[in-house]
Amino acid sequence: MKQLSSVLFLLLVVPATCKSSKLEDACRSFAAGHPSIGYDYCIRTFRAGKASARRGPERHGDGREARDRLAVRAEVYSDAVDQLAQAAADLARGEGAGVGAADDAVTQLSAALDAPGTCEDAFGEAGDTSPLATEDTEFKKLATIALAVAASLTPPPMISD
Repeated sequence: MKQLSSVLFLLLVVPATCKSSKLEDACRSFAAGHPSIGYDYCIRTFRAGKASARRGPERHGDGREARDRLAVRAEVYSDAVDQLAQAAADLARGEGAGVGAADDAVTQLSAALDAPGTCEDAFGEAGDTSPLATEDTEFKKLATIALAVAASLTPPPMISD
């Protein structure tokens, strides 16, 4: 899941022609508002190799109840992948599409950001420890970066007199 979310995130927010200085500026700005994630993590995320996405998620758990919780996780993350894809499409519409494109992307990314919490809740309610807590934390960090970048693309609201 970590590798998939990394690639989807990179496809969402980093154009192929992004210069280092713009990337560094964006990560500095992001880190100022998200110190728990930080500048170094942001930079590493953008510089991650696409090859890491080719590996699939590992299988965890045993027993019927664990399989049921993992099935919920699969459904939740499947929805999150769809939301990330829609956010990418919204951002691809770009500035020419008007204010709505970035706002739509922010909405989709906000929804995707709920996936890790939903998955952890499924295990927590059963009194079980999630075998994918690390991946959920990673996804949440990546989604938070994507959301912050997309939100920075939305123009400030117009104030009328």
